[in-house]
Amino acid sequence: MKYAADSSMASPTSANGEYDPKIDPARKPRRSTDPGWKYAYWPDLENKDKVECLLCGDDFRGGIKRLKQHLAGGYGDAKLCPKSTSELRKEMTAYIESNKRKRPIYLGEEEEEVVEVAANGSAAVHENEASVVESQASKVQPKPSSGTAAKRRQATLQFKASDNKKKPQTKAPKSVVEMMRKTPEEMVDERLAESYQPTIVSITKSKEEKEYVDMQWALFFYECGIPFNAAASRQFHIAVEATAQYGSGYKPVTPYQLGEPLLQKAVKATSTMREDHERAWKHYGCTLMSDGWSDKRGRHLINFLVNSPEGTYFLESIDASSEVHDANMLADLLEEKIEGIGRDNVVQVVTDNGANFKAAGKLLMERIPTMFWSPCAAHCLDLMLEDIGNLKEFKKPIARARRVTTFIYRHGRVLSAMREKTGGADIVRAAATRFATSFLTLKSMYKHKDELKSFFVSPVWTGNKLAKTKAGLDVHDIILSTQFWNSVEDCLRASAPLLIVLRVVDGDERPAMPEVQALMKHAKEKITQSFAIQTKKSLLKSIMAIIERCWEKQMDHPRAAMYLNPGKLHPLIRDDDDATVGQLRGCFLDVLARMVEDEDTRDKINAQAMDYEYLRGNDFSNKMAKDNIATMSPRKCCCSILISARVHYGNLIPAASEHYFQS
Repeated sequence: MKYAADSSMASPTSANGEYDPKIDPARKPRRSTDPGWKYAYWPDLENKDKVECLLCGDDFRGGIKRLKQHLAGGYGDAKLCPKSTSELRKEMTAYIESNKRKRPIYLGEEEEEVVEVAANGSAAVHENEASVVESQASKVQPKPSSGTAAKRRQATLQFKASDNKKKPQTKAPKSVVEMMRKTPEEMVDERLAESYQPTIVSITKSKEEKEYVDMQWALFFYECGIPFNAAASRQFHIAVEATAQYGSGYKPVTPYQLGEPLLQKAVKATSTMREDHERAWKHYGCTLMSDGWSDKRGRHLINFLVNSPEGTYFLESIDASSEVHDANMLADLLEEKIEGIGRDNVVQVVTDNGANFKAAGKLLMERIPTMFWSPCAAHCLDLMLEDIGNLKEFKKPIARARRVTTFIYRHGRVLSAMREKTGGADIVRAAATRFATSFLTLKSMYKHKDELKSFFVSPVWTGNKLAKTKAGLDVHDIILSTQFWNSVEDCLRASAPLLIVLRVVDGDERPAMPEVQALMKHAKEKITQSFAIQTKKSLLKSIMAIIERCWEKQMDHPRAAMYLNPGKLHPLIRDDDDATVGQLRGCFLDVLARMVEDEDTRDKINAQAMDYEYLRGNDFSNKMAKDNIATMSPRKCCCSILISARVHYGNLIPAASEHYFQS
């Protein structure tokens, strides 16, 4: 016997001199090129259908193919090897996919029907083409899958063909309901626009069925630690709607699919998405935005994004840790990105308000005459809040509030008891910027002032040993201090109107620049009214000086946006505010002179701007145009009003208007 001859040979030994079957060449096929055998062997030579994994020690029935699925992962009936690496998974998956083939199997002697069977053994036969007559699977003995079974022509299943000719496999036609049904994207967009009508199927579902589905999603979020705001994501709604339209029996994606094929498709889709953005950049113009930040490793990274009516597109992120961030370096870097996008496409560049970026912006405007540099309004407001918070009247209450929140959130029992008093609400509020967080936390503390006072005089607090510590006594005195709460009120009077402006300029729901000037004017009026008493005049003077210094000096770029916002311009005209209207028109003309070099074209655009200002001509004097002044989005209004100019002057008007509406 061959086995006896093999056993008579010198057996492989391990380091301690004992026989090691894992390195015995007799326990693997001699001439096989299958890469799976590098990680497997036959633990039992009498049963070669059983293989054992060299990495984790698990054994499998089904031969080397089952073990390759075990190493690759993503196959329902084969558990992923815990010691398999990403490279190994890719290798095994590639080999399995490349060796998939269709081979003919002759089923029985009487039937001439040939059925195409994939490499995994599944028959590609339609339900109306063949019916199962007899299953012999239980009678077939286990066979090794190293290639021997592939040579056998005897089928394990016999099918009785209903037709001698094989019919082509065709896709089932869609029903009328499926053809008329809206896509998941359309359904979600309608739902978000509040124009959604529930389907008949959803109406027939009971309240208990809806609650059961909701609970399953909630458990998924809790178990996986997914942030709750992910439920508000548009893509989450689309995925849920797509699953519902698919129907019962949908098999969820596997970790392998998410990490490999689907990820590659997403990357490809992102590349296609850029083509749509590039068309918008060319048609409307765009804004290049840069955002510098430092990661946990101390590297200084700069993100570059491009904004247009198509949306915001992430361009790239670079590591600038080794560079000196002076004006020339930043200007060269920004100019390189502008050339990559297209010099004629970039209308403006938005950066933060640092002196080096401001100098770089001026250099860029000299190099590219038709481009504007604009500081970041959100960063300007953040610096404004920082300076206001550093006033002596506000610095002390902010520091005391920080001591309170640090103490409460450092001690779990105190935090739990505090949340019981506030109904589960937190007093620390995160915001878009660091200094806005301080003022929002003050606002939250003031909202729960009575609950905090009640907690720090309750038996729960007085009976706690922390109440007798120095830090505990300090926090207790702060919360019960009338002077502290009066100072908090002043902080909120100074910051609340500015936080409203920050929320607008930092949001994506509407263009910020058409609103920001009017909002800042309104914010200054509210702050002035809040401190309209004799004892607060000096404080008001300090606050207004900070606002004027930060806003007027930082945001000193042309303010033509408000001129092209009919909802803001025409109320000023009705109120006979000629000074403001004249200033805005001057800003518009400055931008027009910079962006449009041809004098005749400039004169034609200026003439149409006069018609727009005085509501003259066919485009501006009709009833619909006047009715849309207060309701239509500034960008849409501008595009509709100037559509005739767009026809005559190409991209000049869109590019100009796009600058006005970028933030």
